[in-house]
Amino acid sequence: MSKCEQCIIRQFNSLKALTKEELVRISGCKTSRVIKKGEVIFEEGETVNGVFCVKDGVCKLSKLSANGKDQIVKLVVKGDLLGQRSLIGEESANLSAVALNDMEVCFIPKSEIMTDLQNNPKFTLDVLQKMAHDLKDSDNVIVDMAQKSVKNRLADVLIYLNAHFGVDEDGYLSITLSREDYANIVGTATESAIRILSQFKKENLISTKGKQIKIENIEGLKRIE
Repeated sequence: MSKCEQCIIRQFNSLKALTKEELVRISGCKTSRVIKKGEVIFEEGETVNGVFCVKDGVCKLSKLSANGKDQIVKLVVKGDLLGQRSLIGEESANLSAVALNDMEVCFIPKSEIMTDLQNNPKFTLDVLQKMAHDLKDSDNVIVDMAQKSVKNRLADVLIYLNAHFGVDEDGYLSITLSREDYANIVGTATESAIRILSQFKKENLISTKGKQIKIENIEGLKRIE
């Protein structure tokens, strides 16, 4: 098990603001676990008694709507902290977290994080800034849902995945999502997402191999309205 003070992952999240002594203390009480693809990390309404530091892999944060459909709110990636919002708000989880591929995470108990939030202003400020950034992203998503077409939103998702996750050696997006996942990100029916992706394929904007997608014309995707 790697030590927090020696872990490069912490440089990508708020843990970078902790002192070496604080990191050593956290390292002594954290637990590491491997989460398999499709496994639930925590569910909406569940009490999250700590935060997860994502060492590897990707998970989706989603919320169940009144009609029983999942709305994917965010993708949490390597280097992110997971669960800090419900922890600080002292409320049950507002979203569910499910692994999209095999993940490795470290779990830090609530008592340790709360101690650092109370004693280290630099750490507290970093956490607040990250939450403010997430809130800004949420505002943008709300506006996009209201003003952009489903076709435009789906093109934006493909561009986002390409920019943030890159491609494999064959040029396919490194992260593989189901057609239902794509639908749940843009807020449409799975059939609509399938139809639009087929249209993108006919227009030579993308090509596919099973669930995998390769972007063939990113400038063309950017021009979609």
